[in-house]
Amino acid sequence: MFWADRLAGEIEKRYGRGKPLIIRDEKTVSGRVHIGSMRGVAIHGTVAEALAQKGIENRFLYEFNDFDPMDDIPAYLDRATFELHFGKPLRDIPSPDFSAKNFAEYFAGEFRKVIEDAGWHPEFYYSSELYLSGKMDGAIREALEHAHDIRRIYKEVSGSQKGEDWLPLSVICGQCGSVFSTQARNFDGKEVEYSCKCGYERKTSPFGGKAKLPWKVEWPAKWSVLGVAVEGAGKDHSTKGGARDVADHISREVFNYEPPFNIPYEFFLVGGRKMSASKGLGSSAVDIANLIPPKILRLALLGKEINQQTNFDPEGDTVPVLYDHYDKLAENYRSGANDDYARLFEFLGRSDLPDFLMRFSQVVFIVQMPHMDLGEEAEKIKGGALNAEEKKELEERAAYAKKWLAEYAPEKFVFKLQDTLPPAAKNLSPEQKRALAQFADFIKSSPEMKNGEELHQKLHELKEFKAVYLAFLGKESGPKAGWFLSVLDREFVLRRLKEASA
Repeated sequence: MFWADRLAGEIEKRYGRGKPLIIRDEKTVSGRVHIGSMRGVAIHGTVAEALAQKGIENRFLYEFNDFDPMDDIPAYLDRATFELHFGKPLRDIPSPDFSAKNFAEYFAGEFRKVIEDAGWHPEFYYSSELYLSGKMDGAIREALEHAHDIRRIYKEVSGSQKGEDWLPLSVICGQCGSVFSTQARNFDGKEVEYSCKCGYERKTSPFGGKAKLPWKVEWPAKWSVLGVAVEGAGKDHSTKGGARDVADHISREVFNYEPPFNIPYEFFLVGGRKMSASKGLGSSAVDIANLIPPKILRLALLGKEINQQTNFDPEGDTVPVLYDHYDKLAENYRSGANDDYARLFEFLGRSDLPDFLMRFSQVVFIVQMPHMDLGEEAEKIKGGALNAEEKKELEERAAYAKKWLAEYAPEKFVFKLQDTLPPAAKNLSPEQKRALAQFADFIKSSPEMKNGEELHQKLHELKEFKAVYLAFLGKESGPKAGWFLSVLDREFVLRRLKEASA
């Protein structure tokens, strides 16, 4: 059973069919959001789709957390400009280019577009709305009145020791605006005392957006306030003694709320690295969403079980491999299969599915050959004319192939046929020159150009791929040599081989 359907069944078993289930996910918009954060969106959004298909009403809420402090300055922003705002809530920091209301909305807007373009449409909201509207006031009061229980839970569950006067609250300083450097104490039922590292001390109400809960308390508070039924998180939060463990205890013991159905999932890595929005590591969601179409992005996010790590390497083979995977899924679906692969394909979006799909790697090759017409080559491979849907898909693949080649593709995929004998080919060894001469004789043995398989087999016998690449491309590697040469003009190939072997 496909993982989303399995989870939907488990959720139905727990909650049954009644009022709409609340499914929630969130992201602190501390900078440019990375593609790794899309896995949470994809998992929660797809579970919501699977539940809806079972006739179980649900609402998918997505929070942009803009009330957390800026605790690091992204490497791609001017430090001198933003260090003045260090420690302030993200909503109180200016937008990087003043096109949005604030820092958080600027980066949230970028990420929201990626989410919607990928085909998920949750109900978006900002965490500050919960605080400023007073919706969090009841939870804040409960947390302050049960501070001793929260201190105990921190110690028993995670081993974190808090002082006897510690309160689970961060007040926004009335002088410097920081929520990062204040310490609250002595709640009297209406106000708390607080002091800030800037030297300011006062009493203030903790309600109405003047203060916020620490994340491990805020998380279960939001479950209670919003009535959340389903919410997962990355595996790092779901370990024993981790954030989810602490939040579950606080939810039950402080807020009297049964924690939502958990979906712990593995990381989505880029080039083998976990994402960090504030450090600018990895690839942003915007960058990757511009690199591949929505259906391929969804495949990257949904194609593995949630307990399996995904490594997306735009500078490696990932993009061509994903396209090949998609094509196999499409073929399987068209065959009428009723298996997990067909179910996965349904979640990718299958409108206007063409009958013929040209391999992405072939498209990558042909768009670099100026003398070749992509449409004509596609029709040769298909064995007939392309229909409108096939032409549209081919044009899309060509556009994404060119973008990938320009920005990410590894050297083995990128080449330029040299008009004249490259300098690197002028220093071939006698053995290499003899091999190229023998290869030319092999081509001359037929009046027509040999096909790709024949040429490739001969090069295997001669063991001189490197010499061929140097002669035609000016570098030591390239596309499959036999097929590459087979589409070139026969006389041009023979002339170049003669020059290189002289």
